Amino acid sequence: MMRESVDLLLVEDNHDDAILIEEVFAEAGLMNVMLRVQDGEEALVYLRGEGPYKTARRPDLVLLDINLPKRDGFELLEAMRADPRLQALPVIILTSSDREEDIVHSYASGACSFLRKPITYSQFASTMQEFERYWTAVSRLPRQEH
Repeated sequence: MMRESVDLLLVEDNHDDAILIEEVFAEAGLMNVMLRVQDGEEALVYLRGEGPYKTARRPDLVLLDINLPKRDGFELLEAMRADPRLQALPVIILTSSDREEDIVHSYASGACSFLRKPITYSQFASTMQEFERYWTAVSRLPRQEH
């Protein structure tokens, strides 16, 4: 059974990658990038509903790059898993890294999946379409308190 729409927090500092992700998801209309933040520190403030995000809805899913300013993806993921309010929130790593130690560290820190960013535009778009289909039509997400 397909969900109506999945709200996604995109934690990505590469502007071009973020635009491509938003365009692919907008085309299908199944995944809504509710907010894009460019560093791990702002992402944690958003997820905890602090500061300017006190009334913000929590996302259904987090798409997280590893290489971020201020607080990298691993640090953010570890902070999320240590916070009882954020422990069950699914986090998918999307990175240009293909290092085995990054893959192992991601899963050991509580990531649900590890995706490597493809090099070409068409490969990237195809990967994002498959990602969207999986998380909206195949997988079940926990209900979030909004």
